[in-house]
Amino acid sequence: MAKKALLMILDGWGIGPHDRSNAIYSTPTPYWDHLLATYPHSQLMACGEDVGLPDGQMGNSEVGHLNIGGGRIVYQDLVKINKSIADGSILKNPEVVSAFSYAQRTGKGIHFMGLTSDGGVHSSLEHLFALCDIAHEYGLKDVFIHCFMDGRDTDPESGKGFVAQVEEHCAATTGVVATVTGRYYAMDRDKRWERIKLAYDQLVDGVGRQSDNMVRAIQESYDEGVTDEFIKPIVNSTVDGRIKEGDVVIFFNYRNDRAKELTIVLTQQDMPEQGMHTIADLQYYCMTPYDASFTGVHILFPKENVQNTLAEYLSACGKKQLHIAETEKYAHVTFFFNGGREEPFEGEDRILVPSPKVATYDLKPEMSAFEVRDKLVAAIGEEKYDYIVVNYANGDMVGHTGVYEAIQKAVVAIDECVRDTVEAARSHGYEVIIIADHGNADHAINEDGTPNTAHSLNPVPCIYVTENRDATVRDGRLADVAPSILQIMDLPQPAEMTGNRLIER
Repeated sequence: MAKKALLMILDGWGIGPHDRSNAIYSTPTPYWDHLLATYPHSQLMACGEDVGLPDGQMGNSEVGHLNIGGGRIVYQDLVKINKSIADGSILKNPEVVSAFSYAQRTGKGIHFMGLTSDGGVHSSLEHLFALCDIAHEYGLKDVFIHCFMDGRDTDPESGKGFVAQVEEHCAATTGVVATVTGRYYAMDRDKRWERIKLAYDQLVDGVGRQSDNMVRAIQESYDEGVTDEFIKPIVNSTVDGRIKEGDVVIFFNYRNDRAKELTIVLTQQDMPEQGMHTIADLQYYCMTPYDASFTGVHILFPKENVQNTLAEYLSACGKKQLHIAETEKYAHVTFFFNGGREEPFEGEDRILVPSPKVATYDLKPEMSAFEVRDKLVAAIGEEKYDYIVVNYANGDMVGHTGVYEAIQKAVVAIDECVRDTVEAARSHGYEVIIIADHGNADHAINEDGTPNTAHSLNPVPCIYVTENRDATVRDGRLADVAPSILQIMDLPQPAEMTGNRLIER
């Protein structure tokens, strides 16, 4: 019999070992324990080839939601770009040819900027190395690299080693590390323009701590208690690596959300009140499309939109749906969940709850979860939606801080919100599937006892809240979730969805 369905995505809530490294296991979660004891549940793979990433690559929110909403394995930009480098087709990519030929012809500087780590969420070191190789083949000399330090998807003091690797590669090819700054400034995504301005002033005007040894300067930052994510701008005093009028810039991040704001101030919009102005005649190349509204920028690897996603299919079936999350994960339950589409489908409502304005989420571990819960419970009570998807952000966003006690507080808040959401859904005739998009809070401490701020490679839970006591749920992958939602709603599975149905009744 057809039911209404609610999909709850607990961001960063993986299945980890039963020890203190797992902040979820180490925190009292009475309602979560009740769910596991009462309802059928299984495990889903959320990383590597199961989600269209290279083998062994940790999953992330963008990839997770694309797979969940797509009902199929969605092969990621990382895999496509890797393939083009491996088979040499990147050398024939018309935008690559255009960028490097222009620099060769005009003698203008060429700048490679992006997240410099092996975290694999926003960028790849291999892509940066490939750009250096191509610059070397073109005989370019004025090649400047602007390293944004990670410390969220990698350990907080791993950046020094990544910059050393870049310098080693440059020595064998071409290029110089011109600037270093933390992603907290260069990759903000919450319109905190005062952060972006620090990166802008460094890139355009050379403002920052001057040093003739970038690796040593990073170590000095560590010694002062400032780790990768928060490193203040460091400028190489031995070169003039400023971005100038008519230069070429390649932003090698392939994930769009944290690449938008810096791109806006360099190419799209003057912000005189912030002292930021676009740069004339900049030849600006984005690795992938960052925003459909951007004009005058080149795209090295255009997106292929995913057709007939869960949201699109439910709309075509005349169903009413609601997508709800707080700011930090709103793009994930809308744009990414819908296969890279910004506009809602017919019959699709959206609720955005603002994330709290704090410097880091360990300062408010509950984030806006209770506000999301309240709006969600009210929407459930309206009984107008056939399908609802909600994302609770805390396990991931607080997990990224590495502050163990804060992660535990986040887990307690989520347990409460899950309880209230599930009980409201049950009382209004919904069946519920609870999953995660990837792990994080389940791996909060490294083997050496240091905080782990990155995602985990652990599988994620899949709990099926149903009154059918005979139901079971198979193990699977994220691509199997959408077909299972359709199964609950008694709708046929479209051909484009190649995932499997997980529920056995």
